[in-house]
Amino acid sequence: MAELNGKVLPGKILVKPQEAEEKTASGIIIPDSAKEKPQQGKVILVGEAKKEEPMVVKEGDVVLYGKYSGTELSIENEDYLLMSQQDVLYIL
Repeated sequence: MAELNGKVLPGKILVKPQEAEEKTASGIIIPDSAKEKPQQGKVILVGEAKKEEPMVVKEGDVVLYGKYSGTELSIENEDYLLMSQQDVLYIL
């Protein structure tokens, strides 16, 4: 992954989603059409805190988020999600 040049606005985070599972526990290969959208990822960039909301999430954290959270982006042929810190459900 290349170093990203850019800045995230206050209250927002940029997340690299975890890859979707390729096989089930029993070894069955999952076709692309049946793969679940990942709900876990690693925080790559963090914006500044808002006046009324301190930033709890930091770069490098692994987070869980809602199935339809964030906006999908493609930067330098890599897929990312741009979301609000409020979309994060749990920090691992």
